[in-house]
Amino acid sequence: MKKIIVSVLFITATVYAELVNGIAITVNEEPITLYDIDKEVKTKSISKDQAVSQMIDAILYKQELSKNKIAVDMFDVDSYIEKLAASNKMNVLDFKALVRQQQNYELFKENIKKQLTHQKLITKIAGGKLAIATSEDVEIYFENNKEQFQVADTIEVVAYVSKNKQALTELKKNPMLQHPDIISDTIVMKQNELNPQTKYILNSTPQREFSAIFAQNKNYNMFYVTEKKDITTITFDDVKDKIFQTIMKTREQAYLKEYFETLKLTADIRVLR
Repeated sequence: MKKIIVSVLFITATVYAELVNGIAITVNEEPITLYDIDKEVKTKSISKDQAVSQMIDAILYKQELSKNKIAVDMFDVDSYIEKLAASNKMNVLDFKALVRQQQNYELFKENIKKQLTHQKLITKIAGGKLAIATSEDVEIYFENNKEQFQVADTIEVVAYVSKNKQALTELKKNPMLQHPDIISDTIVMKQNELNPQTKYILNSTPQREFSAIFAQNKNYNMFYVTEKKDITTITFDDVKDKIFQTIMKTREQAYLKEYFETLKLTADIRVLR
């Protein structure tokens, strides 16, 4: 009797495992299993239909990268980081150090790699097929979106300094905290007097929020941006190249979305379960 029960349990477990790992869908012969779908649903807290749609999109995207021989290496990433540093008027070492203080640097590089991979694919697929933004397009965008190109000439902050990084982390979680290891001071800063590192931090920190914690002068530092005022609009000539890139990126994304919608319709997608 015990042997029969054990056999039944073994068969049941085997059948269950086969169901879980069974292929539910194939996309151009690449499989998606029931387990893959269930994992996606739980990880992202989305519906099964949403999970399936996103997984099909991801497979088609990966297949297009392979088909078009798209690859990004460490030299591409380093070159992009150098350009980012230059655009913020910082040398590469200082820029990298600043990024490391604010986020996981390896994740930062991985996101850049994904961004460059995406851009290479867009260039390959959409190259020569997009309407190039004219000077009139750029001017219209500038006039309709001036709030995007505004900076504060005066920034009021509470500056915190400590040898104890953990103390600043705790203060960030509890602004009412009084910690003996923290020295604070209220400062009014002028945009044109800031060094590149401080300018980068303050311009990327919204009003009434804490900045990232950063190292400077052998201490840990943090700002609380109390108020940004004396707002001025950056001149058109200083931002026209950036606006051109923004417009073209929007057009590229729209083209790519339509491209993959068409690709999904023509792909060999088979629902097996």
